[in-house]
Amino acid sequence: MSPIALLLLASTTFAAALPSPALIVLNKEEATLAIVDPNTGKVTGRVGTGDGPHEVELSADGRFAYVTNYGSKSPGNSLSVIDLVAQKEVRRFEVTPMARPHGIAVSEGKVWFTAEANKVVGRYDPQANRIDYLLGTGQNSTHMVMLNKDSSRLFTANIGSDSISIFSPTPDGSNWNQTVVPVGKGPEGMDLSADGSQLWTAHSRDGGVSVIDVAAKKVNATIDVATKRSNRIKLTLDGKYALISDLAGGELVILDVATRRVTKRMPLGKMPEGILLDPNGTRAFIAVAGDNRIDILDLKTLTITGRLETGAGPDGMAWLAGK
Repeated sequence: MSPIALLLLASTTFAAALPSPALIVLNKEEATLAIVDPNTGKVTGRVGTGDGPHEVELSADGRFAYVTNYGSKSPGNSLSVIDLVAQKEVRRFEVTPMARPHGIAVSEGKVWFTAEANKVVGRYDPQANRIDYLLGTGQNSTHMVMLNKDSSRLFTANIGSDSISIFSPTPDGSNWNQTVVPVGKGPEGMDLSADGSQLWTAHSRDGGVSVIDVAAKKVNATIDVATKRSNRIKLTLDGKYALISDLAGGELVILDVATRRVTKRMPLGKMPEGILLDPNGTRAFIAVAGDNRIDILDLKTLTITGRLETGAGPDGMAWLAGK
């Protein structure tokens, strides 16, 4: 075989086969995306991103990962587009003059992201490779963004303004109307109930959780869970528990949704951050960023059954379903 043929063969076989399913993990401190086989715990691929990658979502077909590069010492200003099959960054899209892109959501082929430094949400069109819409919140530190299942509501957590924004499209679909819902101090993590009727948000500065009635657009309950600095909240698929990572307290707090009482506090280590559920609802993956690992929580026994090492400072995660 000729040297050129050998080179071509090597270039097409260098990337390991994509696991099915796969856990996608961002490692903030080393600016990488890790592809992990969740059944074996092995990292099968690693791709460089922009500085300080924080959150990741996948395209509907699972081919591409979209990453917000928040930055570390200086503000980040880009999105990474990563081909998971080829295991390479195929594009780094600059969002300047916006800065500190953080939260991310994918809907109808478009990528919504927050620009925390600018009080806006941007929408990136990967096909056209351009930002095609900007939505101002007027709220400080717009950090996280999510949409409900039919994209009829868009939500942002605004840490600096102690508020949640609920956006609804205008009748002609050309714009969005905003309702600002005051909550506790420093809302950061948020999640929707399975039926979309409630939005739960964990406050990073007062140890509380607000439960918002989405239809009424107001808080119907505030729960004191005594966290030191809540980072993320995730409702289990059966609706039984709310999982809250306490970054400063080093714990995972498990809250019973029905009784609204703390069921368990689990010491994990330094800086628990991102939380992801597997699609069948039996496991939760919790990124313990300060200890450079991910803990696997069995949701039936509420015990840690495994650990993964994916890189330095793991945080944002996504799940690539098996085929």
